[in-house]
Amino acid sequence: MIQIEGTALRAMVADDLDAVMDIEARAYEFCWSRGNFADSLVAGYVAQVLCDAEGCVLGYFVALAGVEEMHLLNITVDPRLQGQGLGLQLLDAVLLSASLHEARLLWLEVRPSNLRALQLYQRYGLHAVARRKGYYPALLDGKPAREDAIVMSCPVAALRQRRGMA
Repeated sequence: MIQIEGTALRAMVADDLDAVMDIEARAYEFCWSRGNFADSLVAGYVAQVLCDAEGCVLGYFVALAGVEEMHLLNITVDPRLQGQGLGLQLLDAVLLSASLHEARLLWLEVRPSNLRALQLYQRYGLHAVARRKGYYPALLDGKPAREDAIVMSCPVAALRQRRGMA
């Protein structure tokens, strides 16, 4: 598991939502609402924040544990801190959570236009397995539109081996 010095992962709590929403709004044109995060916490989804030594939130993820699978719903690193390995640290935490929930498969959706995330997921070992047409809200020439989602997946055991967690 990758560990960036001075950072720590912990469960996301309601008191984190101001910081999470600040990052979410800066990271995405079409972001989750505060209610989406709050509902995820109430529902018992797997949700963690990555914090620096002072406790400031640097990134987070929310995932849904299902029967033998883990669905990554949201993973975000503060845009000012991207490219420093924090996304890998969060993905490793998702993988560890998937293992703890005895998931056999990890999967997620990503916008084709989110090249940075797409490349990170591919380097991590996830593979495109499907495409969901019109999945995401988007803007095209300033008008409401829809963007497809690339569905990516990989067996948890393969990812654990690839990441040296076997």
